Amino acid sequence: MKRENQTILIAEDSVDDQILLKRAFKKNGIVDLQVVSDGAQAIEYLDGEGKYSDREQFPFPSILITDLKMPFADGFQVLSHINSNPEWVVIPIVLSASSDMDDIKKAYLVGAKSYLVKPSDSTQLDRLIKKLYDYWIEVEVPQIVATGHMKKTESAGKLGERISQP
Repeated sequence: MKRENQTILIAEDSVDDQILLKRAFKKNGIVDLQVVSDGAQAIEYLDGEGKYSDREQFPFPSILITDLKMPFADGFQVLSHINSNPEWVVIPIVLSASSDMDDIKKAYLVGAKSYLVKPSDSTQLDRLIKKLYDYWIEVEVPQIVATGHMKKTESAGKLGERISQP
């Protein structure tokens, strides 16, 4: 089942990068974006707490794009938080200026599904965002409820019945 909700949450502390990312998404016809300025806000948004408690105004995202180096909580903490909630249906993607192999390895170890190095050129960023979105919007995901948790399904008599559901 394709996503009913196509909200993208961007966790990026650089105002310049926020503007470039918003422009790249808008240029590709993608406007359902939410932007936070640090990792702590990203975690609060995902948890639906504080000013992000209204899921009509701040829907649970289907994709999270996070920088690694941010104040208050870094991208690794955001990824770890998502990874500690395995019933959430959100695709965490790192978009960082860092091409350090240790950063890449650690990002995957704590739950990143993709790791992309930010291009320095805005045209390259536009192309990267288009490719990224075109791919991830086609990926099949479970249906979710407003909190981002998977809807229960009936497994009796099916191949996956031996796998317990959260």
